[in-house]
Amino acid sequence: MKVRLILGDQLSHSLAGLADATTDDLLLMCEVRQEATYVKHHKKKIAFLFSAMRHFAAELSDNGYNVRYIEYDDPENSGSLLGEVCNVTRQMEVSEVILTAPGEYRVSQDFAGWSRALGVPVTIRDDDRFLATPEEFATWAEGRKQLRMEYFYRDMRRKYCILMDHDGPIGGQWNYDAENRKPPATGLDVPDTFRAPVDAITQDVIALVETHFADHFGELSPFHFAVTRDQALVALEQFIAKRLQHFGDYQDAMIQGEPWMYHSHIGFYLNCGLLGPLECIERAEAAYHKGMAPLNAVEGFIRQILGWREYVRGIYWLKMPDYKAMNFLDAKRPLPDFYWTAETQMNCMRQCITETKQNAYAHHIQRLMVLGNFALIAGLDPDEVNEWYLLVYADAYEWVELPNVTGMILFADGGQMASKPYAASGSYINKMSNYCGSCKYKPAVKNGPTACPFNYLYWDFIERNAGKLRGNPRLGFMYKTLDRMGDDKREAFKDDTRRFFKAIENNEKV
Repeated sequence: MKVRLILGDQLSHSLAGLADATTDDLLLMCEVRQEATYVKHHKKKIAFLFSAMRHFAAELSDNGYNVRYIEYDDPENSGSLLGEVCNVTRQMEVSEVILTAPGEYRVSQDFAGWSRALGVPVTIRDDDRFLATPEEFATWAEGRKQLRMEYFYRDMRRKYCILMDHDGPIGGQWNYDAENRKPPATGLDVPDTFRAPVDAITQDVIALVETHFADHFGELSPFHFAVTRDQALVALEQFIAKRLQHFGDYQDAMIQGEPWMYHSHIGFYLNCGLLGPLECIERAEAAYHKGMAPLNAVEGFIRQILGWREYVRGIYWLKMPDYKAMNFLDAKRPLPDFYWTAETQMNCMRQCITETKQNAYAHHIQRLMVLGNFALIAGLDPDEVNEWYLLVYADAYEWVELPNVTGMILFADGGQMASKPYAASGSYINKMSNYCGSCKYKPAVKNGPTACPFNYLYWDFIERNAGKLRGNPRLGFMYKTLDRMGDDKREAFKDDTRRFFKAIENNEKV
C-alpha cells in the first residue's frame, strides 16, 4: 500500500502527490502540534487551515479515496507529521510514502531524513502548482548582479502570454504602478469582502481553537473565510466583479475602518491550494478583455501573482538557509509590546495592528509602509519581526513571508531584493491614508512631543545607517539633505528618538 501525505497548504485536487492516486492508497492528513505551534499562529489562521483541511479530506472521501484524518485533539495524535506516518507504517504494510515538496525549508530538511527513519522508500514530488520552478528561477538569476522582480515578471508574462500583444505588452507598458498610487478619495463605497457561512465543521474547529490555542494572538470571531474550493472560487469572482475595477487606483490607499479596501483577499486561498495562480490571472485578464476593469487595475493584480508571488518564492529557495540569518543593518531592538496589544497612540500603527488582530489580514501597504516601515526605521530585530509577520497573517508561510520581510521591509539582505530601503516619514502615511487626522501626533510637526514619531525616527535611521547606506544611489538626495542639516536639527531628532525609545523601555504608552 502507498501512503500519500497531504500537508495543510496542499489542498489541491491537482496536487502532484495525488496525480496517480488510486482507491487502494491511503491518503493521510494530520492536524499536528508541531505545525500549529512552531510559532504561535493567529487563532483565525489555525481555524481557517484546520477547517479547510477537514473540508478537503471530506471531498477526497466523497470521491472514493481511502482517507485517514488525524484531528488535533485525537488522544492518539503523536504531535508530528513524521510520528503520524510512523504510526501508519507500524500498523500496515507500506510499500512507499509519497510526498509533495513542502513550501518551507525546515519541513524539506525534515523530509530528507524520512526514508531512513521509516525504513520504506519516500518519494518527494515537485510542487507543480507554481508557475516557475526553483530551478527555473535559479537559471534566470544566474550571472545577474541584481535580481529585480520587474525583469523576472516580464519574462513570466512572455512565458505564459499574459496581457501580451504579439511580442510586447498590451498598452505599450509592462508596468502601470505609477497610476496605482492614488490617495483615498472621500466618499468611496468600498464593497465588503467575501463572507462564507460557518458550517458545522468550522464550528467544531473554532471550538477546538478556543480550547487549545487560547493564548495565541488574535480574535476568532467573526469568522468568514472560504474553507472549500467552491467558496474560494466565489470569493475570486466577487473580487473580479466588485473590486477589481478600482483595485489599481486605490491599492496603496488606507482608510480607517476599511480593512479590506479593493484588494482581492485571495492570498489565503492561493497559498493553501484552494485556488491556483494561473486561473486567477486568466480570470482577471478575461475581465480586462470584457471591459470589466481597466488595464492599470488588471496589470497590477496580475503582477502581484505572476510577478511578486513567484519571485519571492524563487528568492526563498535560491537563498535559503543563509537568507534567514541576514541582518545587514545590524538591527537589534526588541519588538515593542504594542505589536501584540495595539496599545499605542500612533493611530496608523493602532489601526493596522487592531485590524491584524481582528482579521489575520492587512493589505500590502499596511504591512510594508506602516507596520514594516516602523520596524525598519526603529531598527527592530529581524528575527522578531519575521516571527511576528509569520504568525499573525493567515496567508503567511515562510517562503512568502521571509523574503518580503527580510528583503523588502527590513532591507536585512543588503539590497538583494529591493534597490533601497522602504523607509518613509509620516508624510507618506498622511498622503495615503486618513489615519493622521485622528492621531495624537502630527505629520507636519518634525520634533517635540506632538511630532509624528515616523518623522524623527526616519532621520535617525538615515544617520544611524549612513556607513552602509550612503553609497546607495537612490538615497543620495536624503544624505545631501542630512549633510545640510544644522547641528540643532540633528540633535533635535536624536533627542526625540532617545526619548521615544526610553518611553518604550519604561512601558509607557507611546
